[in-house]
Amino acid sequence: MVIIGGGLAGATAAETLRKEGYAGTITLVAQETEIPYQRPPLSKGFLAGKEGGDALLPLPASWYPDHNITLLTGTTATALDPQAHTVTLSNGTTVAYAKALIATGAEPRHISFPGVDLKGVHTFRTKADSLALKDLLTGGGKNVVMVGSGWIGMEIAATATELGNHVALLGLEDVPLSVAIGNELGTVFADRHQEAGVQFLLPASAAEIQGTHGHVSSVLTTTGVTLPADVVIVAVGVVPNTELAQAAGLTINNGVEVSAALQTSDPDVFAAGDVANSLHPFTGAHARSEHWANAIASGKVAAQSMLGQDAVLDDIPYFYTDQFDLGMEYSGFGALTKDAELVVRGSLEKRAFIAFWVLEGRVVAGMNVNVWDVQDAIKALIASRRIIDTRALADPQTPLEDI
Repeated sequence: MVIIGGGLAGATAAETLRKEGYAGTITLVAQETEIPYQRPPLSKGFLAGKEGGDALLPLPASWYPDHNITLLTGTTATALDPQAHTVTLSNGTTVAYAKALIATGAEPRHISFPGVDLKGVHTFRTKADSLALKDLLTGGGKNVVMVGSGWIGMEIAATATELGNHVALLGLEDVPLSVAIGNELGTVFADRHQEAGVQFLLPASAAEIQGTHGHVSSVLTTTGVTLPADVVIVAVGVVPNTELAQAAGLTINNGVEVSAALQTSDPDVFAAGDVANSLHPFTGAHARSEHWANAIASGKVAAQSMLGQDAVLDDIPYFYTDQFDLGMEYSGFGALTKDAELVVRGSLEKRAFIAFWVLEGRVVAGMNVNVWDVQDAIKALIASRRIIDTRALADPQTPLEDI
């Protein structure tokens, strides 16, 4: 077995193969020099200095040799040949496989602003990115311009502010996070950020990043505002790393297109994690998820499918965020929420509520903010596909299990 990708999906697949009793060879190819790690703490506790490196590790370093895993860090897969069943590596070697897993993840979307190559301009994806920003932001006193009003941009803005920096945030939305959760709920997060001192300039982007002696000094926005900047962070989404799969002749469609069993267009090659665009049994449509829970779930399913087991990725998508004193969990199908009715249980003003998206009488997504131990009930409502009474759904006195 060859696993291409040293992130959470790849590590989970390796672990699952061993747990399922596979005793053959496993080679895990990791482009970064780090052992496999998970990304959620990078923009939260790790960046803030509240968590150490161990918080990033799904498996300790000793696990790989202890379980006879050949872990090749700092190594890239340069070619995959489905006909020959081989993977060519950047170190010049070729590895044969019976089954291969592509878990190559994604990389930050790059936008060619004038001045983007100045020192002090950062993207955010890796442990190295987080460490570099931690060094810059710890101690405070910096003017930070964040380009991007999605989840990562908002998380970094919160962390940078808590570290004592001034953050100005640019984005193409009128309200941050509105693409994901709508204006009304996005405003809840925006208000908390503004209370903490985050400056929003929406909608706007960077027209030019300006510098002095090769280092960023300011950002000129598309609305003509000049912002002082010691640090600029560009977090405008990611692009799946499909080059290897495309060169191998696999079907590409917003990532590597796979079945519900995570099998690609070649029967002996599978894909998992951020790079995989999988068919979900619930919606009957393909979707690509870039979240932590999907990396774990898809890593497990891919490994089981590689072993010939009858496995499908049917988990309800889940993610979470922490911003200041706002803790949030979300489960559901974002693509189905666009035309759904929003039903709120609790108080937006007190920032303690559950929001549900109801489409044609059925719950298709749910988000709890500063309300805990409700995710199982939310997922059960979604999975049931029951027609529900929205009045009961909005009533805090009615147990979710009774709806």
